[in-house]
Amino acid sequence: MVKLAYLHDVDAISLLMLRMLMSLPFFIGLLIYFSSTENESIIQLKRHKWSIVLLGLMGYYVASLLDLVGLQYIDASLERIIIFIYPTFVVILSYLFLGEKAKFSQLIAIILAYLGITIAFYGNMAINQEQQLVLGGALVIGSAFFYSLYLVGSQAIIAKMNSRVYNAAAMTTACLAILIHNALINGFNLFDFSMWVYIYALMMAILATVLPSFLIVEGIKIIGANNNSIIGTIGPVATIILATMLLGEHLNSTQLIGSALVIAGVLYLVISKLKRPKTNQS
Repeated sequence: MVKLAYLHDVDAISLLMLRMLMSLPFFIGLLIYFSSTENESIIQLKRHKWSIVLLGLMGYYVASLLDLVGLQYIDASLERIIIFIYPTFVVILSYLFLGEKAKFSQLIAIILAYLGITIAFYGNMAINQEQQLVLGGALVIGSAFFYSLYLVGSQAIIAKMNSRVYNAAAMTTACLAILIHNALINGFNLFDFSMWVYIYALMMAILATVLPSFLIVEGIKIIGANNNSIIGTIGPVATIILATMLLGEHLNSTQLIGSALVIAGVLYLVISKLKRPKTNQS
């Protein structure tokens, strides 16, 4: 949807602003509703407010902005390949901050993933020398890193408070930050875009922001940040297929090999890390 919106003369900051502006009413309304039904959530919200603000800014302000700007320089298919190194970041950060040790098998998976990124990046550079791939790739890697910080930090906070209240508060913070950013850069210009830009922004708000954000924090609460990020590896495959079908993008053999290595790496993490749920036997 981002790449389709870019076809209608909109810059990254304005598109992100429209996306978050349309998401904001949902998050504010849900925050009020969840807080009004659970008194304990209000206490925890006040207690952890600065951590929530910081995580919201990292996960859906800094990370989203870097990703959208990066998409101006590289194809959506390559962007998805690069962004999905974030499970490896999550494993490393979980070890550093949560004390969850990575297994040897996970280190092998990380090596496979980074090897795949390198091959796919080289293949894209060979056929698109005119694009600023180094800049675009660095921006997307930065996005992956900040999103990983958000996931790991969220796991720590969700252990202390209601996950839905946390998500609504964090996302409200991110939305407000993006609106302020746009007001400073573009003067909060809202009415000079094609109708298609507003349609794509609304779709992004509902389908790629509000609904996924709640699904992610609920998933983190149930299975943890590591497993949550690993399961998300369906993303590169889905995006490669959609980019080919809807955007007319094409992958050469080098990119396909790189994609396969990335997916193999993260799937290897699934095998080594994903735990079966415990069941009680009567």
